[in-house]
Amino acid sequence: MKLSLKIALLAAVAALLAGCCACRTYQKRTRRPLVETRWQLIRLGGKTVQPEEGSFTILFAAEGTLSGTGACNRLTAHYEADDTRALKIGPVAATRMTCPDLALEQEFVAAMESTTHYDMDGPMLMLLCDGELRAVLQALPAEQK
Repeated sequence: MKLSLKIALLAAVAALLAGCCACRTYQKRTRRPLVETRWQLIRLGGKTVQPEEGSFTILFAAEGTLSGTGACNRLTAHYEADDTRALKIGPVAATRMTCPDLALEQEFVAAMESTTHYDMDGPMLMLLCDGELRAVLQALPAEQK
């Protein structure tokens, strides 16, 4: 009886590892670099966001600058990132146009400025503040840069 339990446990572990391998392959295949990828907001503060094309996007440039758009304003900032996935953004400067989603834009800016680190899962970029998820952005296809 004990031998069959050990075999069943070993089979379960092997199946789990095989499943994870497929996940890692997908993540590696779909992962995009932080820098020089245009990212679009899809979740903010635990809520799903469906921005219009071209809005709520950011681009991390190699020289340590961030540029993007909010609801209708242009955004710019400096950022610092390292190999441990630490990330500091800001302060974020924005143009001053009034637009319908201005409150969402301000929340987006606040999420970026509070970011302490990031994580990636395939084509998704997660902005975190001391372990708490603040925003999720999705990599846009290269032709939409």
